[in-house]
Amino acid sequence: MIQYDAIYLKIRDAIVAQQLEPGVRLPEDKLAERFKVSRTAIRKVLQQLAIENFITIQPNKGAEVRTPSATEAQEVFESRILVETGLIPTIARHWQPHHAEALRKVIEQEDKAKENNDFAAAIKYTALFHIELAKVANNDTLTQFVEQLAFRSSLIIAVFGTRHSVGCDCGSHIELIALLDKGEVQAATIWMKHHLEVIQDSLQFDNDNKPVDFETLFH
Repeated sequence: MIQYDAIYLKIRDAIVAQQLEPGVRLPEDKLAERFKVSRTAIRKVLQQLAIENFITIQPNKGAEVRTPSATEAQEVFESRILVETGLIPTIARHWQPHHAEALRKVIEQEDKAKENNDFAAAIKYTALFHIELAKVANNDTLTQFVEQLAFRSSLIIAVFGTRHSVGCDCGSHIELIALLDKGEVQAATIWMKHHLEVIQDSLQFDNDNKPVDFETLFH
């Protein structure tokens, strides 16, 4: 259902972009009014977001944006290191010039976001790069797992990250493309491991919440 998907993406992207911060309540009535849909439709969207660990839903309290813990943050990145470094040999076997071309376009958007100091957009395109890279392995199950981890880590970076989390310190994705173009599988695997470890080490576990105006946010 297009309407459902559109609402889901708007709320998820607002969470990842830190426009909806951890602890912010997501009232069904206000969201239903804003999107001009039933509360049942909003409830379905919120349930999907809860399944994917973006929000929590508690009886008699409703939904609120989830606050990742330091332990969860470490576990997510440890999982990404295991899965994404493990995928590199398979990605290399399937690697074709058109894959490099498509990923360079994502990198261009990522670099533009960094140049514009658009932290939220940089997080978004960083996640998209890793998701699109995983697709090259031609394994739908693992791609879906990487997608879930990438979006969860986007929320973690939005909450706990610094400029170093999406900056040059963790290396440019174009370096990985160059290694895959040359068929340097071991070097690409090492690069990916180091890349994710640097992001993990850049996290700072503190945050503050601010009130939100749903009418302004979802204009």
